[in-house]
Amino acid sequence: MKSENTNKENILTVENLTVSFHTYAGEVKAVRDISFYLKPKETLALVGESGCGKTVTSKAILRLLKVPPTEIKDCSKILFEDEEVLKMSKKRLFDYRGKEVSMIFQDPMTSLNPTMTIGNQIMEGILIHTKATKKEAEKKAIELLKKVNIPNPEERMKQYPHELSGGMRQRVMIAISLACEPKILIADEPTTALDVTIQAQILDLLQELKEEFNTAIILVTHDLGVVANVADRIQVMYAGKVVETGKTKDIFSEPKHPYTFALLKSVPRLDTDSDTELYSLGGTPPDLIRELKGCIFAERCPYTMEICKEQEPELTQISPEHTASCWLLHKDAPKLDEWERNA
Repeated sequence: MKSENTNKENILTVENLTVSFHTYAGEVKAVRDISFYLKPKETLALVGESGCGKTVTSKAILRLLKVPPTEIKDCSKILFEDEEVLKMSKKRLFDYRGKEVSMIFQDPMTSLNPTMTIGNQIMEGILIHTKATKKEAEKKAIELLKKVNIPNPEERMKQYPHELSGGMRQRVMIAISLACEPKILIADEPTTALDVTIQAQILDLLQELKEEFNTAIILVTHDLGVVANVADRIQVMYAGKVVETGKTKDIFSEPKHPYTFALLKSVPRLDTDSDTELYSLGGTPPDLIRELKGCIFAERCPYTMEICKEQEPELTQISPEHTASCWLLHKDAPKLDEWERNA
C-alpha cells in the first residue's frame, strides 16, 4: 500500500514499511505494510494502544532497531527528503540521527545517563554534530534549558538526572533532542507518567519550539485526548497496521473506523457525569505471530460481518486526506445507525 501523498515536498515518506521480530516462538509481524508521509512543520500523531507498532515505526525511521533479531523487509522504503534511509552508510546515518532527525524517548529516567551531568548530556550532541567549541556548546546548552523553561539553568547544568523531577527530566530530553535543530522530532509518549498539568505544559512547549525551530513532529501516544489540540493529522494504528488517517478535525468529528470510535469513547469528557463508567474496549489485540485472516479488528468489533472474517477491507478514500480500512464503508454495507440500534 503506497502513501496517499507522494508529493516531493514531503520531508518524510514511508512506503510499505514491514518490520518483524524473529523470536524463539516464531516471527512476530510487528508492523505490517504501512505507508504515510510527513510535511515540513507539520505535527503527525501516531495513535493506538500498546503493542500496535507505534514505537517500532518510530525506531525504524531512525534505524534504531537491532538487526537481528529485527528484520525490516525488502519492500520497505523510508525516504528523508528523497534520500533512502535504509540504504544510508554508517557515516551518513551518524549525521542523520540527532542532526536531521531526533527522538524524545518514552522514559527520561532510563534514557538519560545517570553518570553524566545534565549540561554534559546536552553539550554532547552539539560537540559531535557541529564545529562549536566547548564554551560555545555550554552557552547553547544554557540557552536551550531556558527555552524549555527550566529555572536557574546555570545551576541545573551541574546536576544529575536523579536530582530533577519527572517533568524537569522530560524538559531536559526535549533540550537534548533540539540541540542540533533537527528537521524532524519524534516524541515517543512524551507525557507518560506526568500529571495532567505538566502534560499540558510539555505539549504547549513542543508547540512553541516547533514554531521557533520550524521542526516537523511525529507525536506517538495511546491517548487521543493528548493530541486534540496539537496534531495537524492523526494516524490510527492497530495490530501493526494503519486503520484510519485524517486531519485532526476529521478524526474527531467524523471517525469512520470502529477502533477509532472506541479510542474516542475511552477519552474522559468534562460533560460526562462523574458516576458514569468510562468506556473500555473488550477483548485483546490479536497474536501477531499467527497469520491474520480478514480484518485485524474483527474479533473485537461490535459491527463484524461475515466478510470481515474472510477478507481484508479495502482502503477507502473519504476525502483527499481522510482514509480508512473498514467494510462498513463499502456501498453495500448496512448504514452504521442501523448497527448502532442493535449493538
